[in-house]
Amino acid sequence: MVYKVTHIYEADFGCEERVDGAKAKCIVYLEGEDGRQRHVEVEDEWLTANGIEEGSVWNVST
Repeated sequence: MVYKVTHIYEADFGCEERVDGAKAKCIVYLEGEDGRQRHVEVEDEWLTANGIEEGSVWNVST
């Protein structure tokens, strides 16, 4: 299904910090063509490498 990226937030680790060597992750909020919403957690580096930002269209396999 094709989704539009509506929001991207840095994953919150609360009072804990990332483990040494762990990559930064983001929560990506998506809205499908049918209006359904979902969210996924992905590495920030992957988003940058694939040019995905708020407003991007993303084909997500289910």
